This record gives sequence, C-alpha cells and structure tokens, in this order.
Amino acid sequence: MVHKFKQLGYNIVLDADSNGVHVFDDCAFDMLDHITAPLTEDMPAELPEKLSAYPEEDIRETYKELYSLYKEGSLFADDDYQKYSETMVKSPVKSMCLNVAHDCNLRCEYCFAQTGDFGGERCIMSSETGKKAIDFLIEKSANRENIELDFFGGEPLMAWDTVVETVNYARSIEKQHNKNFRFTITTNGVLLDDEKIDYINREMVNVVLSLDGRRETTDRIRKTLNGKSAYDVIVPKFQKLVAQRGDKDFYVRATFTKYNLDFTEDVLHLRDLGFEQLSAEPVVTDEKEPYALTEEDLPRIFEEYDRLCELMANRTEKKFNFFHFMVDLDQGPCAIKRLRGCGCGNDYVAVDPHGDIYPCHQFVGIDKWKMGNLNDGTFNDEIKTYFAKTHLYSKGGCADCWAKFYCSGGCNANSFIYEGDCRKPHKLSCELQRKRLECALALAVDKVVKQGNSDVN
Repeated sequence: MVHKFKQLGYNIVLDADSNGVHVFDDCAFDMLDHITAPLTEDMPAELPEKLSAYPEEDIRETYKELYSLYKEGSLFADDDYQKYSETMVKSPVKSMCLNVAHDCNLRCEYCFAQTGDFGGERCIMSSETGKKAIDFLIEKSANRENIELDFFGGEPLMAWDTVVETVNYARSIEKQHNKNFRFTITTNGVLLDDEKIDYINREMVNVVLSLDGRRETTDRIRKTLNGKSAYDVIVPKFQKLVAQRGDKDFYVRATFTKYNLDFTEDVLHLRDLGFEQLSAEPVVTDEKEPYALTEEDLPRIFEEYDRLCELMANRTEKKFNFFHFMVDLDQGPCAIKRLRGCGCGNDYVAVDPHGDIYPCHQFVGIDKWKMGNLNDGTFNDEIKTYFAKTHLYSKGGCADCWAKFYCSGGCNANSFIYEGDCRKPHKLSCELQRKRLECALALAVDKVVKQGNSDVN
C-alpha cells in the first residue's frame, strides 16, 4: 500500500507495508498515479503518453528505479503482518494507571473524567489499595522485569500520602521479586511544592504536566475552585520542577479545542516558558459541546499542523519536540505494538480508588468494562482475551489505511464511547492522526536531508 503526499517542499512516498519512506522527484512522484503492483521489468507502453510532460528517456530511467525498489521490497510491498494477527494471545500485565484520586482541584470543562470524579463519588485511594495494586502487578506481570505505573486522577497530588506509601512499598519488595518499577505521574501542578518537586524528580521516570498554553487559553477552560487564574498558579511551579529535573523525562501536555484552533501559538508560548517537550492533544468529546472539534474544523486544524511543521523545520527557530510529530524511521515499535497499540485491557489496566479494575483510565466507571477488583481477587479473563484480539485487522477499515502501522487502530476507549464499538475507529481521530503522521514523516525526512544523508531515495 503506497501513500504519497507533499510536505515541506518534498515529494514523500510511504510504502505502508514495508515502512519504506522515499523522497521522489516529480517524474517518479507522478508515475505512481499510473502504475500498480505487480510491476513488470518492462515499462508499460502507455507511460510515455500518460507522462508527456517528461522526456521519454527520463520516464524509462525512472521506471527502472521504481522497479528496483519494488524488487527489493520497499515499494508496493506485501502485507506480512496480517498472518500474525491470527495468533495474537494474551500478554502479562506490564503497566497500570493507578487512579489514586477521584477528585480534582480544577474544574476543566473538557475533562473526560467529569471534573475528576469519573461520574461517581469524590474519593481518595487508601495506601492499602495502592499496595494491593503493587501486589497485583507483581503477580500478573509473570516473568516480566520492568513494570510501569502511572499515578493518575483526578489530581493525584490530592492523594500524596498514598503515592508516597505505594512507591515505598514497591521499592521495598521489587528486588525480591526480580522487578523494576518505573513510576510516572500526571499532574495539574496546583499542589506542587518544594517537597513534592524533590520527590517527583527523584522517584518518577516521567512526569506529565497539564497546561494548555497561553494564559487566556488555559484560564478559559481550566477553572479553579476559587476563581483565580490557573495559569498564574501553575506555571511557576512547573518551571521550577523542570529546572530541577535534569535529564529525566517530562512533557507538558496541552489540550486544544474549538476555542484555540490557533494552537501553534500555545505550543510556542509553552516553548518560550522554557518547556521543550510538548504535546497538544485534540479534545475528544461529544460534538454537541461548544468547545468540541468537528469535521468542519479539520481544514483549519490541518492548516495549523502545517504551520507548526514549518516552524519546527526552520533551523533558526528555538528547538523543541512535539509529541505527535515524533517518529522513528530506523526502528520504531515492535510487530505486536504495531498491531495492537497501547495494550489496553491486555497488558495495561487501570485501577480506581475502590480497587476496581478496568481496561484503561478512560473506561473507568463504565460497568460493562469492569474487569475485577483487587479486594476480592477477581479478574475477568474474557475481557482480557477480547482486547488481546482487538487489533488493527479486527477493526473496521484499518487494514486498508496507509497509517495503520503507526496508528494501530486508534484508541479503543474513544471508539467505544463515540462510535459504540471498540472495533470501530473514531473517524475524526483517524483524520487527525493521518495528518499528524504526514507532518512527522516530513520532519524526519527533512532532518535526514539536512544531515546530507545520501541514502534518501
């Protein structure tokens, strides 16, 4: 499956099934509209007429080069992955989202967790439940050594004692079980202080900092309980945490809505605040909400992604990383990751303050998807099997999409919540993903070209 597009002045061609990325001249780029697999060694006789803008000698030489790429398997390649999808099996649980707080000190309009309580009571996880989560992970991870746990909410800093006691418990027993816990935390920053900053920077391998960008963008939709500016409270604390973090991972996660379709300005503002690891996620919500993104917004959003892509390619710009524009052309994810994505409900689960287990944090509170409970030792293996077999070849239309091995079928929760079926991709998210991937591929190509790499086709 071949996808061609123009970005940053390059004619870029992705062969989806081989992951081959090529930069073609105009003749080769246009020729792809008139040839398809299987290619023959002899050039089709009608090509010179169909490509009359180019000299016939150039056409013949170009076809010869494309045929060579075809023979080596990097153009019009066969799909070698589908056969493996039929043997997808359950995996050990290797990561968990631990919802230590079903409460929050902000009231963000777009919050998928319904301002932090996930549609239920506001409550905090006990340290006993946190320790049971550690025991569960040790048991269910089988012989896997590295285990990941993300402290989440609501706002996890509201359950700070539980966070600390859970980490301490894991550290006290991990070696005897031959485990290595890697902790992360996602926070809005309101409750950060020097003690918490020191602890987070010492214990957490990654930190996700929620901030939407400019003051007016942030304060319009991220509301404090006392009416003060969330931006003014949070920004100095985030800057202090990042300044003391050294080379440990972090990123600032913004959410853009219909209110700020010029989200590049928010990304640049975050960069100017000193944050170089950035993300701006499109809000996913009911289209009836005034801040919701809809299909009519796509042209404007695409225009903004193009603008951001151009800025990032500009060597005179202060450099920063944008999460959705990062792609590894050399290695990338393993085959299983390409087919199944995040591992929701299979090797990744979420646990709420009551010990209830769900496929991921976005399924929390949906009774249909409750997998079990830490306190009574239940765990629904049928749901785990369902998600083990939920992959891009079991999702409608994904197998025919050029972005399939980068997207892996998209978010199962978004598919269920907005399309009614985990195996029916969320259409709007698909459109956004494909556009972001074009920008990511273009930036990867641009980097290689500017480094003078002669291997670019």
